[in-house]
Amino acid sequence: MPWKGEKDPYKIWLSEVILQQTRVEQGRGYYERFIQKYPHIEKLAKAADEEVFKMWEGLGYYNRCKNLLFTARKIVKEDKGKFPTTYDSIAELKGVGPYTASAIASFAFNLPYAVVDGNVFRVLSRVFGIDTPIDSTEGKKQFTELAGKVLDKKEPGSYNQAIMDFGATVCTPFAPRCSDCPIQKICVAFKEGRVNQLPIKEKILHRKTRWLYYFLMEHEGKILVNKRTGKDIWENLFEFYLVETEAKVKWKKASVDQWLKEQFGIKKSEVLDISPVSSQQLTHRQIKGQFIHIQLQTVPPSLQHYQWQAIKKIKLLAFPKFINQYLSNSELKKK
Repeated sequence: MPWKGEKDPYKIWLSEVILQQTRVEQGRGYYERFIQKYPHIEKLAKAADEEVFKMWEGLGYYNRCKNLLFTARKIVKEDKGKFPTTYDSIAELKGVGPYTASAIASFAFNLPYAVVDGNVFRVLSRVFGIDTPIDSTEGKKQFTELAGKVLDKKEPGSYNQAIMDFGATVCTPFAPRCSDCPIQKICVAFKEGRVNQLPIKEKILHRKTRWLYYFLMEHEGKILVNKRTGKDIWENLFEFYLVETEAKVKWKKASVDQWLKEQFGIKKSEVLDISPVSSQQLTHRQIKGQFIHIQLQTVPPSLQHYQWQAIKKIKLLAFPKFINQYLSNSELKKK
């Protein structure tokens, strides 16, 4: 990305403002065009409103553009174009919140402020095994404090960039590359087989449509089961290994094999069945998902602490209707 490794606070600020509420793929082109036309803050400050708004066209959330112009002109007029150099003074700029202030302070001036974005929340939640919702007031406070504690105070800029890149490329939201992870040994979520359960988001628990993918992991006549806890649907009922996603996933044998390898280091397994999409309407939301039946040759360490129930005893456990509907028509019923 063109702003990566950048030390000019103006360019870092510009990139952060553009990326607020904008995907990287879309924002990149805008950033490059802005830098080409306004290579320094004085140039932006002198530009006509209409000209800058035309450049911004298509990005939306035009308050960002208004704040951009206001701040550029303020810095040029009051500070002769010199960008503020302390966290507090940066945070006072219009349209700059704690995240953006931390990014500018650490990347441009190597100041010890942790950048806490979605990638950082996810990495910290999994590594430390924290199930406090990251989008709750309590969670934001807890993770911000933790991010500050683990921050490399000598190289905060490099550390912030590294943890964000790590979350974007290795510790991803869906199908993280756990088997190749360099910090696998200290990751609580990996040790406990909860990588796909963390981080927790309150908004997901209340989403109108939830996609649940259940993996029926079978080994030597037994299947992995887990009892649901926490304040969510189907509390205290049993389920199989769950992967919940924000959108529909097209599972095929190849993608299942890849997921097993990257997630658990499982290289030998057999996909016995991938069910059609099932659905169930609850009072305030709709449940959709699939069931993937897998035969394992061995059980990886991270899954050994789960309950492994004999297939014949599965029918004695209390499952939610969504799972029972599948079981009533599956091959397991015949075993």
